[in-house]
Amino acid sequence: MSNLIEIVLHFNKWLNDPANQGAIIYIVPFLLIFCETGLFFTPFLPGDSLIFAVGALCASSGMKLWIAAPLILAAGILGDTSNYNIGRMLGPRVFRNEKIRFLNPAYLQRAHEFYEKHGAGTVVLGHFFPIIRTFVPFVAGMGTMTFVRFLRSNVIGVAMWVTLFLTLGWFVGTIPFVQDHFGIVEILIIAISCIPAAITFFKERAAGKARKALAAAEAAAASCEFQDK
Repeated sequence: MSNLIEIVLHFNKWLNDPANQGAIIYIVPFLLIFCETGLFFTPFLPGDSLIFAVGALCASSGMKLWIAAPLILAAGILGDTSNYNIGRMLGPRVFRNEKIRFLNPAYLQRAHEFYEKHGAGTVVLGHFFPIIRTFVPFVAGMGTMTFVRFLRSNVIGVAMWVTLFLTLGWFVGTIPFVQDHFGIVEILIIAISCIPAAITFFKERAAGKARKALAAAEAAAASCEFQDK
């Protein structure tokens, strides 16, 4: 695990190592992106910063964009599709267990209806939220979102995600300061990518507290009216 983290945070140095040349410089990013998007238990892999690094190295080093870009696109699409199928296989089995109070076919049906109505936007935009993008395909599969609808949204989302960070890496990653502090820049990218998810979390938390306070106030008012009667 420590070796994997070292490769991710210093991908540019790893690439420039004479021992790491040839097909392996494309295989490693492919596998990392596939694992982040395709395995629901590896959401910690920093896909954003890795794609950024690939873009920078294509612009300034030995990687070729015409090879790297299609491979990363394929990794994201195949990874999400794999994750979707895992969710599709596990979902019905999990929800079929009627002994679990909050898991039953009715909830699975509601998840299906939600994804049929809002799923396209969820699958597309989910790629821009670290950790969340790992679980969106899995939940879409559990919610039995139709495969054709999922695949169409997934291809669009992966294409937008990969294009954005490859482009940023291509233009920003060649700046001397960025190259000299590549590890720090990658950490900053991860942190910035997490901001929207953090804002959403705190907004939902504040809204939840407000709803609880309102419910308590309504209950107190109802109690007072009952006592007056």
